[in-house]
Amino acid sequence: MPLRVLFFDAAGTLIRPAVPVGVTYAQFAARHGIQVEPGELMRAFGSIWQATPSPLHPPGQPAADEDRGWWHSLVGAVFACVLGVPLAGVLHDELFDELYGHYAKPEAWLVFADVLPALNDLAQDHRLLILSNFDRRLRSILAGHDLLRFFEHVIISSEVGASKPHARMFETAMVAAGVQPEQCLHIGDDVKCDLAGAQNLGLPVFHVERPANGLDVMVQKVRAGAYSGLRGTLT
Repeated sequence: MPLRVLFFDAAGTLIRPAVPVGVTYAQFAARHGIQVEPGELMRAFGSIWQATPSPLHPPGQPAADEDRGWWHSLVGAVFACVLGVPLAGVLHDELFDELYGHYAKPEAWLVFADVLPALNDLAQDHRLLILSNFDRRLRSILAGHDLLRFFEHVIISSEVGASKPHARMFETAMVAAGVQPEQCLHIGDDVKCDLAGAQNLGLPVFHVERPANGLDVMVQKVRAGAYSGLRGTLT
């Protein structure tokens, strides 16, 4: 069957933080008199992110707080890991609110250089969807970078109630697009969330590994029909 729809991951595939997460966390903490090394925060964030199960809610019952509580706990765990003691309740709440608001702003994110050329090319004759482990902040971020116009649907985990690699995310996207797995190509940077999640449902995938395997390479593969018949990693 011909390729009809492209599913794009967002963070790490289309956009990335404008400043390293550890640096931003340290800067905001300093405003509250907390001195921490950005490198230590970055290492703690990475390890705790990997060790913390993603939010998962019953079908049709996503979290009323958009998984904000999950992020609140994660930020607290990061600082507790680095400082050796938990943040005081009010301080934790204030610092978290500032960080959460910061990452809702388009200027907190940068668009990878290969994104606009790829989207301009592929949007001519393919349907494009976002499939992201994020929350509703993503829509304003994409709109702020003039990317939202390319996508007919933005499927986000906080509204689905499950995160990639959970099958519910991919199934929701396919239902929204009205297509079968063999008519789709999922594009993302995360081996577990993007590649394994898509492959488990039989979707062809493209692994974004810049600079060698960026969206420019993906466009070439699509134009050459190199995805044809694949059910595994498209590289």
